[in-house]
Amino acid sequence: MPIDRETEPAALPESVLDGGATAVAHPNIALIKYWGKLDERLVIPCVDSLSMTLDILPTTTTVRLTPAVRDDTVTLDGKPATGEQRQRITAFLELIREMAGRSERAAVDTRNTVPTGAGLASSASGFAALALAGAAAYGVGLDPTALSRLARRGSASASRSVFGGFAVCHAGRGIGATADLSSYAEPVSVPDFDPALVIALVNAGPKTVSSRAAMRRTVETSPLYKAWAISGKADLTDMRAALSRGDLEGVGEIAERNALGMHATMLAARPAVRYLSPATLAVLDSVLQLRADGVPAYATMDAGPNVKVLCHHADAARVADTVRDAVPACSAITARRGPGARLVTGAER
Repeated sequence: MPIDRETEPAALPESVLDGGATAVAHPNIALIKYWGKLDERLVIPCVDSLSMTLDILPTTTTVRLTPAVRDDTVTLDGKPATGEQRQRITAFLELIREMAGRSERAAVDTRNTVPTGAGLASSASGFAALALAGAAAYGVGLDPTALSRLARRGSASASRSVFGGFAVCHAGRGIGATADLSSYAEPVSVPDFDPALVIALVNAGPKTVSSRAAMRRTVETSPLYKAWAISGKADLTDMRAALSRGDLEGVGEIAERNALGMHATMLAARPAVRYLSPATLAVLDSVLQLRADGVPAYATMDAGPNVKVLCHHADAARVADTVRDAVPACSAITARRGPGARLVTGAER
């Protein structure tokens, strides 16, 4: 039952699929960042965010019910998941079981094609795929809004990977159930804007400080955080206007200032959270040089040292070569806007 429309997943099946369910979802890169939670239990973000789902680096997740087994089993990239990774997935399955009114344990097999925990949105694709496959396996029918709300409980950015192209995630309003209902993603219609995004991978290893810990410290201790959150509202308004115009330069300028501002809030935390490495700064300098040479190129970064560079398709090869020259050990891959999460069946698995 593939979902072939870019921005609107089909409703989930009403019954358990034979042999479980398999879903594919792609990572997204936020152009307007989310950083910080109002409610960590419900995963309610402090601010709205807007992203572009990519056409590369998908996660494939299969969920099969195992009634005869007492505990969930979780395999991540071919190995048993342990620690926090396993706990987050099993807690997410409990949410789905509660929705379904069922108690069977499940076997989860999830496989990433993006480095896990490196600031390349593996949690976004991972929990979007898990939400879709898990709901299908347990027979929970969800519309796209409800599916994005469920995915958000695993990772706020996952709510956006439910959709293809561009999507906005609304921060929750109020508290408790009211906030939960009001925090979800929805697609942003941008029919004529299809830029390239060059991903400069300077370090594929896991982050030294997890995003969750870094968010908490930043929100609680950074004197710059409130100002950045307020300015993000204007950034989002400006971003939607620039997208509607198909204005790459405008989109790039807004995305770059929003991302640099987010990292500034982290540097001002007590103690500082610093994901920027010398290689990161070298890539950022190369982006500035590209613009000085007349190439529209703009950087954005999530929680991690890796840089994503927004540019025109025609300039992508030059941008990739430039960042590789700046950091010889860096790999660079090019993405475009990609599809939303979808269920796969039969041979596709």
